[in-house]
Amino acid sequence: MAIPVMLRSLRHHNYRLWATADFVSITGTWMQVLAMNWLILSITHSATSVGLGLVLQALPTILLGPWGGVIADRLPARYVVAAGQAVQAALSTVLALIASGDPSGTGGLYAISLASGMVTAMSSPALGRFGAEVVGPEDLSNGLALGSVLSSGGRILGMSLAGVIIPLAGVPGAFAANAVSFLGVLLAIALMRPKELHVLPPAKPGERGIAAGFRYVLANPRLLVMFGLAFALGSLGRNYQVTMAAMSQGPLHGGAGGYGALSVLFAVGTVVGGVYAASRARLPLRLLLITATICSAGQLLSGGAPNLALFGAAMLPIAAGAVVLDTTVATRVQLDSPGHLRGRVIAAQGMVGAASGAVGGPALGVLCDTVGPRAALVLAGTVCLAAALAAAYALARLRRTRPALAPALTTDPLTPLTPAKA
Repeated sequence: MAIPVMLRSLRHHNYRLWATADFVSITGTWMQVLAMNWLILSITHSATSVGLGLVLQALPTILLGPWGGVIADRLPARYVVAAGQAVQAALSTVLALIASGDPSGTGGLYAISLASGMVTAMSSPALGRFGAEVVGPEDLSNGLALGSVLSSGGRILGMSLAGVIIPLAGVPGAFAANAVSFLGVLLAIALMRPKELHVLPPAKPGERGIAAGFRYVLANPRLLVMFGLAFALGSLGRNYQVTMAAMSQGPLHGGAGGYGALSVLFAVGTVVGGVYAASRARLPLRLLLITATICSAGQLLSGGAPNLALFGAAMLPIAAGAVVLDTTVATRVQLDSPGHLRGRVIAAQGMVGAASGAVGGPALGVLCDTVGPRAALVLAGTVCLAAALAAAYALARLRRTRPALAPALTTDPLTPLTPAKA
């Protein structure tokens, strides 16, 4: 039976294993996120303390990301990923033991959060590189898009299961369940067919350092423009957990129930965006720019929504567009970078994402508190729209000058031999 175009990545045995394990792992991760936040909040009764735990998980990606990229480009991605998953399973087990002891302080929880962030920083580039090896370049964009759908589904299921498991088995039960979910990833890796992996070439001795990765990124103007746009949209154009809460609590008078409904709509939108991205044969830069413009304009207009229903209607396409943006950036980063530098470019992308989250959440919170949530959305949307238009102008200029740069590109060992189509 023929596999639909939207599901074409599932024709690969290794990807079917990977997708199943990834869904289970993401479900467990979101169970742990909610359990951790709840446990810290119940101990400290402080939302600021919850935020500190999130910062401790994100900070290592900004600081250690380049070293994770170097590891990904030097060592076999399959084994780096397996090692990272095993350590994360051990950390979740330790969390379950700490939580079962009815802790009165957050020191141990913060230490585990920091350690987990460090493991993520060191293994995430290999995780991205291994994803390309599982599915191959011809189906990479589809595999990433289906991954977004699975991620959204796992998030919804994980949050729902946490609401069931925590009352029945307590917070330690949620941590233990997440520890078990990592074993599913290890099993999937063990069952993969090595001959069907599309192994990327490792870095050569003279190209193994952090400097080689930074040199490639800084010498690639298209990547710089794309990362700049991703930072603007990921900071002021995202973090809707902040603005949705502020709008629901403030001018829309929706309260906690309204915020919950908006969160569900946003999650549904991410699934729609993933399905749309998976249905496309290619994800060109043109789609990135169009989606960025539409999402930015939608954010600007959402600040004027007169009621909760219309604001929720605006959130649906914005959430879908956010997934299309993420998938397109991830696809272009993978396909437009040489195999021996892939891990370090993925690490740079991860650093941009972590930095945008660290900057955007507090910035939007301050804007909502000072000028109000409506004005914050309008202002942030205007900045994002300007960034999208500036990126479109910059990429148009680069396309006009590309023929003159072609000879230099083909002789640069740090540049792909065939520049990807925009």
